[in-house]
Amino acid sequence: MALEHLQIYWWLIISVLGALLVFLLFVQGGQSMLLDTRNAMDRTLMVNSLGRKWELTFTTLVVFGGAFFASFPLFYSTSFGGAYWLWMLILFSFVGQAVSYQYRRKSGNIYGTRFYDWLLFINGCVGCFLLGVAVSMFFFGAEFTVRMGNILDPGSPVISQWVPSHGFEAIFSWRNWILGLAVLFLARTQASLYFMNNIAGDDRFFNLNKRRVLVNGVIFVVFFLAFTVLLWTYDGYNFTPDGWERLKGKYFYNYIEMWWCIVLWLIGVVMVLYGVLKSAFAKHYTKGIWWSGIGTVLVVLTLFWVAGYNNSAYYPSLIDPASSLTINNSSSTEFTLTVMSFVSILVPFVLAYIWYVWYKMDHKPITPSEMEGDGEHVY
Repeated sequence: MALEHLQIYWWLIISVLGALLVFLLFVQGGQSMLLDTRNAMDRTLMVNSLGRKWELTFTTLVVFGGAFFASFPLFYSTSFGGAYWLWMLILFSFVGQAVSYQYRRKSGNIYGTRFYDWLLFINGCVGCFLLGVAVSMFFFGAEFTVRMGNILDPGSPVISQWVPSHGFEAIFSWRNWILGLAVLFLARTQASLYFMNNIAGDDRFFNLNKRRVLVNGVIFVVFFLAFTVLLWTYDGYNFTPDGWERLKGKYFYNYIEMWWCIVLWLIGVVMVLYGVLKSAFAKHYTKGIWWSGIGTVLVVLTLFWVAGYNNSAYYPSLIDPASSLTINNSSSTEFTLTVMSFVSILVPFVLAYIWYVWYKMDHKPITPSEMEGDGEHVY
């Protein structure tokens, strides 16, 4: 394939992994509700339901970052190296998650389960919110400059340079907050849907999650609508043969010009709403997680596509528009992308791994009686 086609192909790979990651954040969403749950058995059920899936989220996050590093290294060095504090906070929250699942119920735990529940809660809130902030920067930009000539500067051979706050400014941007909160409450909604599907034998707990689906779902819809309006009316950068131009409603035009994006966006939104509403109002419906999950994947796919395709800057610079990153100016070489295309054959195996592990762990719902013992597989 030509370099241009390889760049399009690899942005598609990035989009698929990013969409799966947003769906799998229901693990973090469930963790964010642990401290709201006073019943000890309910917390144990939640932790063990999520504990069987947290590695899938972590694996997808690592593969997503690795794919970005291989295919679009300039983004990787610009964002991960520049927005230092944003990514370090995300990383530390995920480290706390991994430690918590390993040691929460271990013998000799001098901190008690409550301490690790706090770590899981922090990862649930911080992880979802800050990943939403990081994705929001794909549309609303960041404060950085890119100077290729800097690599020859012996004093500071750094291509990408950020403002001194190194990512803190993105965390406190009100535009980024909207998507960050939307991702958080989407994750909480889908976690409740997952509990309804994965935990059996307790009608009280089932009804509790029905209420959570409705409350968190309504809050999510409010923030998602606010983000959609802001996105479709925001000025984006459009690359032309004459250089960069600022185009009002750039992302709305992207949806219209790439008609399949708006079609999939509408289908995804309808699926999410159907899964949420039927689960909240039907007497006993447990399949809402699949409607909502597939719908989420479709919507996030379209967000990545309108950010990267159609001559768009998927990482706009708020300081210097010429420093904005596109899939064309930030990708690896044609040789590297070609070689990595063979490696991308592993992506279906990652998907198969997720499906297989999910099936093996969920073929039998979790019950309170299963959690009463102190077996080695109880978190």
